[in-house]
Amino acid sequence: MLKIDKLNAWYGTSHILQDVSLDVDRGEVVSLLGRNGAGKTTLIKSVMGLVANTGGSVAFKGRQLLGLPAHKRYGLGLAYVPEERRIVPGMTVLENLRLGILASDKAKHEAEIVERIAATFPRLKERLHQEAVTMSGGEQQMLAIARATASDPDMILLDEPSEGIMPVLVDEMFALFAQLKREGKTILLVEQSVETALAISDRAYILDQGAIVYAERADVMLADPAIQERYCAV
Repeated sequence: MLKIDKLNAWYGTSHILQDVSLDVDRGEVVSLLGRNGAGKTTLIKSVMGLVANTGGSVAFKGRQLLGLPAHKRYGLGLAYVPEERRIVPGMTVLENLRLGILASDKAKHEAEIVERIAATFPRLKERLHQEAVTMSGGEQQMLAIARATASDPDMILLDEPSEGIMPVLVDEMFALFAQLKREGKTILLVEQSVETALAISDRAYILDQGAIVYAERADVMLADPAIQERYCAV
């Protein structure tokens, strides 16, 4: 579904991604692991069209993405949950959810979508009319994920979803990702919690200093703490 071939990315004169190649098949959960500063977030943003200077190839469902603006990539079925969440102040949980619906072609099904989200995210159901930024960090992250899935995307890009979240909510969040996987969703997951990420993944790549240095089935990588310690320890 997603095929990246020799992707390069720059911030000014800094060469962040260097000939990165990876692929994600339909229905897979693939983790992108590595130390802080390895280039993981830059890769996710490059796929979404949020890095100005890129080269190489990024194909989604057979269509070349490089050169397309971010909103057109979203329209092709890509959803993105950034690390900073981007919850809109002054708006309720429901109004934030509506942003994800209005940006898609499913606005006429809003009531049905909100009902589905409320069933999937019971914490949000209790807070639909609460101002979103008054919720806890974990609840705001749940909202960001719910907003991204409102359009029923073909693939979800998740950037550090557990960052700064209390453990009980991290467990809930990853149970949700496992549920999305069972429903056939395709996920590319950037995550610092290596064991948690690998437990729900099919495969994983390790990025180090802007390059892929290791790729393996998730269960094999989970059983190899030496690899995790070498490349993923913060």
